[in-house]
Amino acid sequence: MTIALTDLLPLAPVLITSATAIAVMLTVAFRRNHFWNATLTVVGLNLALLVLLWGLWQGHLANVTELLVVDAYAAFFMVLILIATLGCATLAHVYLNGYHGNREEFYMLLLIAATGGMVLVASNHLAALFIGLELLSVPLYGMVAYTRNQRHSLEAGIKYLVLSAAGSAFILFGMALIYAKSGALSFQGISAYLSPEAILEPLMLIGTGLMVVGLGFKLSFVPFHLWTPDVYEGAPAPVGAFLATVSKIAVFAVFFRFLSVTPASGSEAFYMLLQVIAVLSILFGNLLALNQANLKRMLGYSSIAHFGYLLVAVLAGHAISLEAVLVYLLTYVLATMTAFGVVALMSRAEKERDADMLADYRGLFWQRPYLAAVLTIALLSLAGIPLTAGFIGKFYVFTAGANAQLWGLLGVVVVGSALSVFYYLKAMAALYMAKPGMRRYEPKFDWGQRAGGIMVSILFALTVVVGIYPEPLLDLIQIFILSSAV
Repeated sequence: MTIALTDLLPLAPVLITSATAIAVMLTVAFRRNHFWNATLTVVGLNLALLVLLWGLWQGHLANVTELLVVDAYAAFFMVLILIATLGCATLAHVYLNGYHGNREEFYMLLLIAATGGMVLVASNHLAALFIGLELLSVPLYGMVAYTRNQRHSLEAGIKYLVLSAAGSAFILFGMALIYAKSGALSFQGISAYLSPEAILEPLMLIGTGLMVVGLGFKLSFVPFHLWTPDVYEGAPAPVGAFLATVSKIAVFAVFFRFLSVTPASGSEAFYMLLQVIAVLSILFGNLLALNQANLKRMLGYSSIAHFGYLLVAVLAGHAISLEAVLVYLLTYVLATMTAFGVVALMSRAEKERDADMLADYRGLFWQRPYLAAVLTIALLSLAGIPLTAGFIGKFYVFTAGANAQLWGLLGVVVVGSALSVFYYLKAMAALYMAKPGMRRYEPKFDWGQRAGGIMVSILFALTVVVGIYPEPLLDLIQIFILSSAV
């Protein structure tokens, strides 16, 4: 099969991001300069994003190879991945600015992981799925353990390595069983094999179940969530932001595509399994977050609940669930990046630990009212309070569930949302409670601080604007849906 240069245009964002990673590596080899490596990373990511948006405008969407398909669905998630990675790179410059160890390699790892995420969302084949998943996961092992001087960073890296590898093993076993039964690795080939009778065959059910378990590890569904709080706490703040956004949305995108083209949900047992996972994730995620005094652990547990809400939208059925999934993930990325952005601006890699305890934020409003306001809006959005972006996402989940008459699951969503309000309010209350002699964090106001502050400000503004006037965003998502092949 011959591939012309024009055939590669849909993959241009992936190629540009990969080339930027190589350029950063070569720059590090010749001369170390934190500022220029960060700048090169930001420029490469912006170029990839502009090329992707131009390709969407020109309609350069296609099945590039049997392995990869760059359709509107994949393009939407590529945009999210590039924007979130750009935010993480900006925050990383602020965070690592005073770090005494090697700083430049971080951007190379970040770019490789972003490339893996884009390959993952464009996967149309089990081989591409696994390649993208490993390209995403392997750099993250190093990123999580990057600040080895901090107490929990190395421990978090080892935990993520072991449990993520276990998840990959489940996925490989599942692929093997599916291939053994269907004789196909492409999603379309598997879908063509599946008949109502074939769906119920033990090997197919077990293989699909193993893949769901493996992807469940990556998405930290209950009961596969044990790594999440420790890794979120130990990882550097920009890496925590990357884990909570890029890593999860990339895996969820391929998870949703896989379920869409391989309708294993035709099995009642499999459908019930997904329902149980959704209920457990919502309830346990919110209940375990209630007693947390560490903000990053709280955000980790809440992410478990958020992807439980997303699973409810998936179970509602393809016709309505796609729009709910896209809207919810977009609003989730905005709020989560904003919250982690504040943590990153308040923290430094050279310190013994990040500013992640609620006690570190006590009285923040009286010292840094802008940061306190930004974090407040981010937490309100995650709670799904009206006039924030999070409310729009949660409204779509409710609508999808109501149209599919999933009243039991919607009841669980209501209970989970009510529980989440308590711990988000607890975090917000700390911001406005003055404490005599409290420790004050003073980040230096340099290029990184200004860029990081601008990035957080943009995310903050989008969170508010989308919550108040969501119509342009919803119209844009409708365009993606109408042209999507999923």
